[in-house]
Amino acid sequence: MSARPAGPPRPAPQARPAAQYAGRVSNPSPVSPVQAAALAAGALPPVEEVRPGIWTLAVPFRGGVPDATLVYVVDGDDGALAVIDPGWSDGGELDVLTEGLRQIGRTVEDVTLIAVTHLHADHLGAAAALRRRSGAPIAMHPAEVHALEHARADAEQNERDARTWGVPDDRLDGVLAAWGSGRQLGQGTVEAPFADLLLGDGDRLPIPGRDLRVLWTPGHTGGHVCFVDEPDGLLFTGDHVLPRINSGIGLGGRTESNPLRDSLDALTALEPFADFEVCPGHEYRFRDVVTRARTLAAHRDERTRHVAAALDALDHPTVFEVASRVPFSGGIESMSGYLLASALSQTVFHADLLGRAGELRRA
Repeated sequence: MSARPAGPPRPAPQARPAAQYAGRVSNPSPVSPVQAAALAAGALPPVEEVRPGIWTLAVPFRGGVPDATLVYVVDGDDGALAVIDPGWSDGGELDVLTEGLRQIGRTVEDVTLIAVTHLHADHLGAAAALRRRSGAPIAMHPAEVHALEHARADAEQNERDARTWGVPDDRLDGVLAAWGSGRQLGQGTVEAPFADLLLGDGDRLPIPGRDLRVLWTPGHTGGHVCFVDEPDGLLFTGDHVLPRINSGIGLGGRTESNPLRDSLDALTALEPFADFEVCPGHEYRFRDVVTRARTLAAHRDERTRHVAAALDALDHPTVFEVASRVPFSGGIESMSGYLLASALSQTVFHADLLGRAGELRRA
């Protein structure tokens, strides 16, 4: 499995350059007004040509129309198509994707590559059905394949961990169902082999006449990747950086390294792409990824400071007791199930980043 070494504890959060962005909400302006308008209206945006021969279309997923994945279609100079993140598929249906391709004068059978940023079902879910229809290989980072292959064992270990977090009895069952052995990483929507082509950092996607480079950006999941199109000035970010949403971390199987550390390092890796147009997995296209990345880093540093303050104030607290002092959106008391489990796991990541995980009491 590919994983970053754990490394020494990071410097105190306030020492980070990103601290200048603390407290500032930065929702970048949309490059695509129609995508932003559709998001505000709770509708699917129309198909758009981002650059000559590169289009974006939206595929809804189980949450409803506002919850949609932005799918990117790239035309090679041989007339074959690559699809980046084909989106959700319910029962193997490809109706929305098929209609989007029809609008640009193409068909599913024209697809010769399926490139996936990460394993979540709203990005990977339609890949197996699209592979069956088109014969195109699925390309993904090996850490995502590892996570899918070890999903059951990881979920069982997550459940054992969650039982030690001090979650109140009336909320524990929901956490275990969402985070433990009942959790699904996408096994119901993807099929083995999960990938036909393994993507490493710096690899080029095999699209004739195009130059899209793989940038490994772990954190959200262990094998999350972005795709860098330098000739066209485009950065396909999946869920690593979104214009309004702070993506969760550690949501793709257990890793040898701290997902929070990985995420912060991967945000820094975006510094060379300040002038690129960002093509995210959700919401709308935007620019100035560096400011957005620094804002996200500052947000996470602020959370680390709150965890440090809670550890200072409490004597050998549980994970839940520490998280109760962290200003998660809506507060811990409003959370249940998956959201609560994610907040608690992030609390552990922050404590580990501080080198203070040993101060947590395992109930």
